[in-house]
Amino acid sequence: MTRARGRPAQGQGMSRDDILAAALVLLGEGAGQGLTMRALAARLGVTPMSLYRHVGDQAGLLRALADQVYVQALDEPVGLAGERAQIRALLTRYHQAVGRYPQLTLAIFATPQAFAGVTRQITARLTALLARITDSPLLWRDILVDHAHGSGLALAAGQAQPAQIEDMALQYQQALDRLLDAVCGSTAGSPRG
Repeated sequence: MTRARGRPAQGQGMSRDDILAAALVLLGEGAGQGLTMRALAARLGVTPMSLYRHVGDQAGLLRALADQVYVQALDEPVGLAGERAQIRALLTRYHQAVGRYPQLTLAIFATPQAFAGVTRQITARLTALLARITDSPLLWRDILVDHAHGSGLALAAGQAQPAQIEDMALQYQQALDRLLDAVCGSTAGSPRG
């Protein structure tokens, strides 16, 4: 039996949220290798063309996933005074998202066109906050983002137990505080030990 191209199987509707939820599952199951438009379409029982109408191409799918997963990093907690506290909160939330969805972060690394939307907004906000406290905001942005990525990806590696994850998250916070001490104490953008 053939079905019409672009239509869901058995006449069931499909939403963008359904597509993104299935894509996150595929990312996790396939260690990043299982998320293709064809595999996602098969999972949802639709033709690949129907996905393109909802999310565009592979990079568009990754951008949509990133927007959904990382948007919480942009939440502004009430009552945070000062750039340092805002940077710490932003990076902590981003680190948590990276730890929850490591394969998404790795997929974005592999698809530079996927770097847009919320991921760009996070980068822009971090850069702007750093520009208020250091002469080298780009250098420190890269150091802080790389640290968040490395530590966040480590949370997911090795199937850590909940207590280990808690310890690793605490270690991230301690290291982030040290880095922020260095940022706030930097002159002419040079990191100090």
